[in-house]
Amino acid sequence: MPLSEDEQRILTEIEEQLYASDPALAKQVSSTTVYSGGLRGVRWGIFGLIVGLGAMLALLQVHVLASFIVGFGLMLVSAWHLERSLRTLGRTGVQQLTSSMRTPNVRSYLANAQEKAREKMRRPEDDA
Repeated sequence: MPLSEDEQRILTEIEEQLYASDPALAKQVSSTTVYSGGLRGVRWGIFGLIVGLGAMLALLQVHVLASFIVGFGLMLVSAWHLERSLRTLGRTGVQQLTSSMRTPNVRSYLANAQEKAREKMRRPEDDA
């Protein structure tokens, strides 16, 4: 059900007062979504998996048991954290995340970068 003109006017006034009184809070509220916390947890989980793998491979040279305890333990905790974050995100959040990765903006950016690289590599005699 759409808002009436009076309700929209009141909400606009409240929003303007918020921006005037506390611009930092207004910016934070406008940039935060329902999925922000879950996405942050996904990033930390993936980061932990990568660090755990690196630690496990690095510690293999020192001691196998230390490699297993530190590296695999970190990977296990990170995988648990990643699973909890994905569960928090839910199906809708994961769909939104994957659809944002498939946006044409990324494709067009990569196509433009590829075209620029080709132009830089082009020889002057190719133009004639």
